Amino acid sequence: MKKNLILVAGIFGMLFASCSNGGNKQAEALVKEYAEVKLTADLSRFSDDEKQMMAYLCDAAEVMDDIFWKEAFTGNRDEFLASIKDCNLRKFAQINYGPWDRLNGNHAFMEIPGCNGLDDKPLGANFYPLDMTREEFDALEDANKTSHYTMIRRDENGALKVIWYHDFFKEEIEKAASLLEKAAALSPDEGFRKYLTLRAQALRTDDYFESDLAWMDAKTSEVDFVVGPIENYEDELNGYKTAHESFLLIKDPEWSAKLAKFAAMLPEMQRNLPVEEKYKKEMPGTDSDLNVYDVVLYRGDCNAGGKTIAINLPNDERVHIEKGTRKLQLKNAMKAKFDEILMPISKIVMDPAQQDMIDFNRFFENVTFHEVAHGMGVKNTINGKGTVRAALKEAYAAIEEAKADIMGLYLVDQLYAKGEMEEQDVDKNYITFFAGIFRSVRFGAASAHGKANMLCFNFMQDMGAFTRSEEGVYTVDLPKMKEAATALMREIVRIQAEGDYEGLCRWIKEKSVVSETLQQDLDRIAAANIAKDICFVQGKDVLGL
Repeated sequence: MKKNLILVAGIFGMLFASCSNGGNKQAEALVKEYAEVKLTADLSRFSDDEKQMMAYLCDAAEVMDDIFWKEAFTGNRDEFLASIKDCNLRKFAQINYGPWDRLNGNHAFMEIPGCNGLDDKPLGANFYPLDMTREEFDALEDANKTSHYTMIRRDENGALKVIWYHDFFKEEIEKAASLLEKAAALSPDEGFRKYLTLRAQALRTDDYFESDLAWMDAKTSEVDFVVGPIENYEDELNGYKTAHESFLLIKDPEWSAKLAKFAAMLPEMQRNLPVEEKYKKEMPGTDSDLNVYDVVLYRGDCNAGGKTIAINLPNDERVHIEKGTRKLQLKNAMKAKFDEILMPISKIVMDPAQQDMIDFNRFFENVTFHEVAHGMGVKNTINGKGTVRAALKEAYAAIEEAKADIMGLYLVDQLYAKGEMEEQDVDKNYITFFAGIFRSVRFGAASAHGKANMLCFNFMQDMGAFTRSEEGVYTVDLPKMKEAATALMREIVRIQAEGDYEGLCRWIKEKSVVSETLQQDLDRIAAANIAKDICFVQGKDVLGL
């Protein structure tokens, strides 16, 4: 391992030179893996108070960014960034929130003082002591050690201890909470005002249930703000710890109206899932909603490496059962990924006869119902193992993303069959979905989404759902793909309902890998200089706030 680090240091040794001549070509190539997109929106319809409210929310988002650096990175952020003289390499480090490439297995792309000589990003990020052993953690007698909202540190005697986020990040939390309260005072929407007020209190207490319920009711606001410790992807050691992030969103009323009718159909869609009856007794809440937004700010966890293009929250299963979830489609970010990444990739790997079946509306539908599917299926095991999330531990994120992918595609198919969709040809959704795998599998094997896509790809390959020519051109067999999608959904729901952790771990180990043949195709995509993902020009200045 140390030998590899020395090699990396040798390759990038010259990267600490000035950017005056354009910087190093290797660093330039790294940065170009992300297509730059400007995040903005027409704010002319908003009052001065609403614009000031958004400015406060942007400031609160920056606090979430500061906290996330401390959760993700094992060194001192400011010293780390200041030490990087090459502007391209520094930008790449900012995109990744550290010296580990999130789209390349979290391997180090440089050596830097303060990173403890680590080749790869620690599985537990900075939520746990770097020298903590599994035996130590298991022996720690504190029920809060598995909380989503605690850090694990050592006391003065070197023993492990548990610290709540609101204590560990006390200064930052108080600053963010105060900003949310200032923003709440300026909101013209009663529901959004209540949510921001309760969310401020939640940050101070690490009790998010009431604010999650309030957010479920805050659907009428033209502005939305997701904030707090939310997703557990960053903790690859245990899958317990959630990381801080924030999104600032502007509603698209026209597109939102098109999707409104589907929320009421969730219970019916759950009842009609082609799985065993015992696996679909839970009913999703009917208070869910589907809305479309332009996202104008990503900060913290959601801004690290690959960017999400849809939101399905809250994650609390209690909220799912009582009220459901809200599914927010980030249309401008979605369109950027489609234009900059998916379409260029499809021209390299897809059969020309099927390329004209790939379009943005189908991509949008697939992503939308991916988020719908997150709220469906099974939330609690049927055999007393607790919630699915708890039973499947660190493997949960990958299988849940795979479930959402494949169940979402099934739901779209069913809605087309019922005549609920404007278009008529659902085959385009399957082709667009398959082409999309080549985009998202480039997130890397360290990503839950990347693992999920490989599980889907390899399952479909085993069922003969597509063929590959000697030239690396893929053709989808639509009848077999539809059959494979249904079979895969059934297997995933079974694993979740039974809490089959051991079986899932074996499956992920065997089938979430990129084959040598597929890697050759991904290398062809990389050689074409197609971006892997997007990064943003964003902030108050860009928005004119």
